[in-house]
Amino acid sequence: MNRSLFLRIHSVIETHEPYFIQKRDAARRLGLSSLQKMTVAIRMLAYGVTGDLMDEYVRIGENTAIESLKIFVKAVISIFSDKYLRSPNSNDIARLLTTGQNRRFLGMLRSIDCMHWKWKNCPSAWKGQYIGHIREATTILEAVTSYDLWIWHAFFGLPGSHNDINVLERSFVFAELAQRRTPQVNYSINSNDYSIGYYLANGIHPSWATFVKTIPAPQGNKRQLFAHKQEEARKDVEHAFGMLQARFAIVRKPARFFHLEMLKDIMIACIILHNMIVEDERHLYLCTDDFDYEQFDGIQPEPISHHRTPQLIEFIQRHQSIRDRGSHSKLQADLIEHIWQLHGK
Repeated sequence: MNRSLFLRIHSVIETHEPYFIQKRDAARRLGLSSLQKMTVAIRMLAYGVTGDLMDEYVRIGENTAIESLKIFVKAVISIFSDKYLRSPNSNDIARLLTTGQNRRFLGMLRSIDCMHWKWKNCPSAWKGQYIGHIREATTILEAVTSYDLWIWHAFFGLPGSHNDINVLERSFVFAELAQRRTPQVNYSINSNDYSIGYYLANGIHPSWATFVKTIPAPQGNKRQLFAHKQEEARKDVEHAFGMLQARFAIVRKPARFFHLEMLKDIMIACIILHNMIVEDERHLYLCTDDFDYEQFDGIQPEPISHHRTPQLIEFIQRHQSIRDRGSHSKLQADLIEHIWQLHGK
């Protein structure tokens, strides 16, 4: 994190959160400064260290360090989440589609995957439901990322005993798509028209119209080429997970806090800070696209109806179209032929 970004975050949080304002005690002596409190919070996130290690470096007690961390992550979420955890607008969708086309995947928006975070101090009564294939208590993060490592969607907190399918069923990743609140997507592959963008996913995800998965044990040159290109492009989400853990070691090391809500606040705050760093360091990336993540304009809520309205019927139909296996197979076949025409011949 650059110094300028740190100072910008410090200035905004100090303005909105009274806890970070330096005050005097009963003896009229100045207390801890906002820089001390914010520095200790970011160091705990970045290095994954305990609060008692902050005493010598920042001259702050363990309890105060933990309290500063808790208040800091809540402040980051309340202040910056509207901008740095928003849904993509029309300009973003157009840019993502253009990038997908340049990577030979027409209609591709982003990549989706899950990550496990070990929970060292998981309550004993809960360990059974939080232990999965890793054989340790974990919580799951479902994330959707784009090629520039920006995390567009984050769903965190389900027990580690779930798999990607269970997490997807409980996630809100396609809620706006089912409600037609997302920008329109139209593209054509092999003379076939499509109106729903798709995400690159791994093999465990269901065969929905919104997913394009790799082919296990592909037979033939066309399928082998498609599987190679799909797995190559899907590394965006794995790269984003690795970058998130490299920047914030607290989500790489086992979590020490006892309360799940605290883990959620830490994970979401780290994702927001990650997106802020991506925006701040964009000029250092190899890609030269002009990224412009302006805040999405607010939408006025529509009146609520308790009857079976045309909007409800349309929502059900839209929801069914998202899960259409036939569209998934057709899209995959068109992409196999499209990529073969570009690379195989």
